Amino acid sequence: MKTGLAFSSAYFCLTSFAFAAESPPSALVDPIPQRIDKGEIVVIAQEFLRLPQTLDSNDVPLTNNAYARLQYMQPIPDGSGRLVINELRGVLYIYDEAANTLDAFLDIRDAGVGFDDSMYPNETGLAGFAFHPQFAQMGRPGYGKFYTAFSASSDSGVANYLDDNSDSHESVIREWTATDASASIFSGTSREIFRIGQFAQNHNIGTLAFNTAATSADSDYGLLFASLGDGGAANDPNENGQSLATPMSSIIRIDPLNYDRRTSYSIPQDNPFVDRVGVAPEIWAYGLRHPQHFSFDADGTMYIADIGQNQVEEINIGVSGANYGWRVREGTFATAFGIGNVRPNSVYPRPNDTEEFTYPALQFDHDEGNAVGSVFVYRGAGIPQLAGKIVFSDMVTGRVFYAERQGLQADKPGGIQELRIRLGESEVNIAEAVGIENTYGGGKRADLRLGIDAAGELYLLTKADGWVRKLVAE
Repeated sequence: MKTGLAFSSAYFCLTSFAFAAESPPSALVDPIPQRIDKGEIVVIAQEFLRLPQTLDSNDVPLTNNAYARLQYMQPIPDGSGRLVINELRGVLYIYDEAANTLDAFLDIRDAGVGFDDSMYPNETGLAGFAFHPQFAQMGRPGYGKFYTAFSASSDSGVANYLDDNSDSHESVIREWTATDASASIFSGTSREIFRIGQFAQNHNIGTLAFNTAATSADSDYGLLFASLGDGGAANDPNENGQSLATPMSSIIRIDPLNYDRRTSYSIPQDNPFVDRVGVAPEIWAYGLRHPQHFSFDADGTMYIADIGQNQVEEINIGVSGANYGWRVREGTFATAFGIGNVRPNSVYPRPNDTEEFTYPALQFDHDEGNAVGSVFVYRGAGIPQLAGKIVFSDMVTGRVFYAERQGLQADKPGGIQELRIRLGESEVNIAEAVGIENTYGGGKRADLRLGIDAAGELYLLTKADGWVRKLVAE
């Protein structure tokens, strides 16, 4: 890590790009001056489900006192309507709305797999999950199989990548095979399929997902996508964003079922960097800082929510082989590391690109929010005004935004409006209404994520109070 920091400092001081012959450019005080106004769409957030209260495994400075660190909610792809919710503290829940039952399907803390979230409970833990599209299809290779992404102690296994740079912990993907796919309590077997070292406590593994729009005739069918941050700290000190040597700062795409005795997964041959020497073949897209969440629309388009450093939050359209620019770009702007001879943590007018970057289709700056949390295209029927729109959230302020999907293009950011949300009779700011102390800064923090059900309806998940609330039309 010391070597990476020293190299970064030299790079920062000596690098010269298009601005070298001129005086250094000035930082942009307000990168995106356009305000995000409240739109005309009003929804009611109805109490739907509250998770049990849990406790952090360790009292670490700067972590907040969340009631339950619920992260994401998605349906099991079996037609049952059952919903799965992951709790960072280590529990995977199944909620059966028809039976009105909530079960701790899998408590990974007791599974003997090296789970450890003690280094930073705000971000480490049971970070993501995905159920194989054949999960409920008896006799198929994917029957009973689901996948979890979690933090593990560095001495609990050998990493595929960065095993010698795992001072903090390691991020792991594990496959579980349930004996009975209809059961609400897991019983079965598991195996580890992927592990990567983390030198810092933040910017870990995030979402796991299958392309839900893919059919058995499509190349994406049965392939597992996962998001990985840049490894942590600030400003990507190890320069993982623009490196293809490891899968950090990327969306990876692997085949978890087709493998031989020497490997635990295989590389799809249509991955964009297959057979390139010195390049991690798992990489599907890269140049991302902290893509904690991504989702697939009904047409198979991927939308990526990438958390910015200090200035700009991004919604990117997923493209195979794309380079989204971090750490030399943040949003549609240049960083200090993209032009040299200027101070970091601000953004600057970008010079002419000397290589190809894929820029956001939507973005907002820190006048509007602090960290983009989730992104979905709304395909439900309960809120007709939202039909087909991209809906995304800011996890700190609790603001929820929406934008038109039609016509969105990279590097031509579309217009954004704020969804108006009511709790009971009052229109509220979620952080102010249900938030807790923001230990990263002043004020309150909602710790808001979005969830989705089998019908495409949207839900608010707030760690502050442990509630899942369904969004319904006014």
